[in-house]
Parts: sequence; C-alpha cells; structure tokens
Amino acid sequence: MVERREQVAPDAVMTRIGQVVMLHHAGDKEEARQRFLQLWAEIGEDGDPLHRCTLAHYMADTHDDPADELAWDLRALTAAEELTGDRLARHDGTLAVRALYPSLHLNLAADYVKLGRAEAARTHLRRARSASAALADDSYGDGVRAAIGRLEMRLGEDGRS
Repeated sequence: MVERREQVAPDAVMTRIGQVVMLHHAGDKEEARQRFLQLWAEIGEDGDPLHRCTLAHYMADTHDDPADELAWDLRALTAAEELTGDRLARHDGTLAVRALYPSLHLNLAADYVKLGRAEAARTHLRRARSASAALADDSYGDGVRAAIGRLEMRLGEDGRS
C-alpha cells in the first residue's frame, strides 16, 4: 500500500511561472513577456484557474501599455473567481482565495487610474479595501494595505468602504 504524502507535490507550472517572475524582476521584461505568452499558450484559456490567475497577474506587469495591463489583470480576476479553496489547498495550504482579491482589485484600480477612468478606479479601490481584511498581518499584507492607502490618497478616497 502506498503511504499518503503529507506534503503537496510540487506544481511544475507554478515553478515555471516563478522562474519567469524572477527573470522579470531581474530586468528582462521582454523575455519575461515572451515566456509568459508561451506558458499561457500551454495552459490555455480553460486551463487550471490558479495557473491562469497567477500567470495573468504577473503578465500584466510586463506591459507598458495600460490597456494591455488592464486586459491581463481582468484575466487574473476572472480566473480567481473560478478558484476554489480545494484547488488552492493542493498548491499551498496557507493561501486562501479571498487573500488574492485585495491585490487583484488594487491592480485593476491602478490600471484604471493610468487610463484616466477615476470612477472605475475608485470602485476597484473600494473592493480592494473591503477585501483587505483577509490579508494576514505580515509584510505582504502590510505592503498591499499600504499600497491601497497610497492610491486612496491619490484619488481622494477616505479609506472607508
């Protein structure tokens, strides 16, 4: 009889996405964009929602055109809405679907600001603030909450939903 493993098996696609993220953070935006596009073609429009959400979330950052960035951030949000807790548990038990939303909505708000669409930006900023209660009290959560606060100040929001 095969023993049940306590640890989750590594997710090769998530590993590959992480490698491309490191390439992007090292400064090679164009190469990262090309590799993300290759991965996107492999995953497909109907592929694993976690893979699509993660890839689209990072792919948006490789674009200089705010409209392209928005399109990828919208893909990330759409994929996140398809995620279940069970799927995330298979990847990383500490990750919760609701913890993705503050960052996703914050990115959309920032995209809309760049496009001069202040009301759409405010809508997503309020959603980001509302969803931020799901963030842990750690450096990531603190960073997202701080970024929400900065964008609220920029848009003249008061930080209340």
